[in-house]
Amino acid sequence: MIKLLLSLGRTAVRWGRHARLWAGKNAYPGIAMVCFFVVLAFTGCSRDPSPMQQVALGGEKPLKKRNPAPGLFGGSAWLNSSKPLSIDDLKGRIILLDFWTLCCINCIHTLPDLAKLEAKYGGMLVVIGVHTPKFENEKNTESIRKAILRYQVKHPVINDADQKIWRRYRANSWPTLVLIDAEGNYYGQISGEGVYEVLDQHIEKLVKEARDKKILKEDVIDFGLEKENTGALNFPGKVLADAASNRLFIADSTNHRIVITDLDGKKITVAGDGVEGLKDGAFAQARFSDPQGMALKGDVLYVADRKNHALRALNLKDQTVATIAGTGEQDRENRDRGGTALKTGLNSPWDLLWHNGKLFIAMAGHHQIWTYDPDKLTVDPYAGNGREHIDDGPLARSTFAQPSGLTSDGKTLWVADSEASAIRALPLDGKGNVTTVVGVEGDGLFHFGDEDGQGSKVRLQHALGVIFRDGQLYVADTYNSKIKLIDPEKRTCKTFLGDPAGWLKPKMFNEPGGLSFAGDRMYVADTNNHRIRVVDMKTRSVSTLELQGVEAPVREKKK
Repeated sequence: MIKLLLSLGRTAVRWGRHARLWAGKNAYPGIAMVCFFVVLAFTGCSRDPSPMQQVALGGEKPLKKRNPAPGLFGGSAWLNSSKPLSIDDLKGRIILLDFWTLCCINCIHTLPDLAKLEAKYGGMLVVIGVHTPKFENEKNTESIRKAILRYQVKHPVINDADQKIWRRYRANSWPTLVLIDAEGNYYGQISGEGVYEVLDQHIEKLVKEARDKKILKEDVIDFGLEKENTGALNFPGKVLADAASNRLFIADSTNHRIVITDLDGKKITVAGDGVEGLKDGAFAQARFSDPQGMALKGDVLYVADRKNHALRALNLKDQTVATIAGTGEQDRENRDRGGTALKTGLNSPWDLLWHNGKLFIAMAGHHQIWTYDPDKLTVDPYAGNGREHIDDGPLARSTFAQPSGLTSDGKTLWVADSEASAIRALPLDGKGNVTTVVGVEGDGLFHFGDEDGQGSKVRLQHALGVIFRDGQLYVADTYNSKIKLIDPEKRTCKTFLGDPAGWLKPKMFNEPGGLSFAGDRMYVADTNNHRIRVVDMKTRSVSTLELQGVEAPVREKKK
């Protein structure tokens, strides 16, 4: 086995916080036991009758002899491609395989790096996403197609629903990235997010090698990308209703803007010009990147600007946007200390809650809960040690797994802990412990499903949203496309709304991401259906909010 490079040891520690190891049907988060530069030998693939010599990416010289890379057969469907692809079809180009799953925050963080590499190398590089699922819902090709559109993935993706390609390449964590040279030979692989520089170094080397051999192809392939007419909204992630001001705030996430209407859907205004970016100023010129959760305090709307790794404040009177926390760049390292808000990097803030003069932040990328203090202009970790797991206990020693939704009764903060498929509870006064309301504490990352019941017997599937009302928790059970009702005292759970598709009707919801109440109406961000649904709490009837005066953003075509 090739030794680990000590110079990249710090990076390896970072990967350990995010890695997942697969062992048969069970998987668990890897910490010190993970081998970050994977060096394996394997057989059993029709393209590789002899043991494969693999090269760790990270600076080691490649072995003189390379063997043919395993084939890409065995998937259930191809997306972003008009036909199945093979390694032989792509000879003359460098291939980068991205083993990912659509729920994983580390995989989501890797997508911008892949886009950057694709832009730099053009037709010389072909990125192929190998989507290998964690959750049952992620085996569904349509769910993957929606994720490709939501995250604006521009390369071919194969649905490796049965993990055949995953096992063939001996991948053991999400994401795992594999390089194949221009002659179709396996070159090496690396796991974890934040590895752009390492990949770039080796791709550049392989491009030079192919050019010297006069086999390099540089023309750009038109694979045939997925398209969808979404209407006015584009994968709205969260919604916030305010009965007092008769306003509804919609995080129009993939349109990179905040839509503001009255509670009946009539347009009031829109913040953001619909172009992805990070720009303060007037509503019409401001820019966001995948905005998610929101919190309202007076005439200030706070927004978790997820992909910008920032918090934004919308002055609803002046109709201006200002960045109040984050640097605009992802901080993967700092989980232990806060600091000045505009000088401290954040990591995929996904939801917000205002309480007693502070903003609580579901910091999905750090697997923690943070706070923002508007008086001191500081951000600080509040709960969770940054390890991705589900452990109860004192605030600083507890663990979360991609927290994505927040709600409160004024005393307790409840968290939709999405990767744990759990609902967690913690005190808002800083005194006491984190507890698990439903889910499997201590061993919960791979306990999921669709089962009502009590406590550890309950099974959710990647729940992203939660809202408190009249002593009950309403949960957006996202991958089950249902709304669940939880009694936090009795720790019981039952299905409130949501049914499977019938012979002549679609599902009621499609991966809802957020919930909010105004009077007797519950508003649902029906994310994959590109719409807001309204539930009459007296009758449980469900209707679609008819938006009036809200249109899809008009973007100038790139020249």
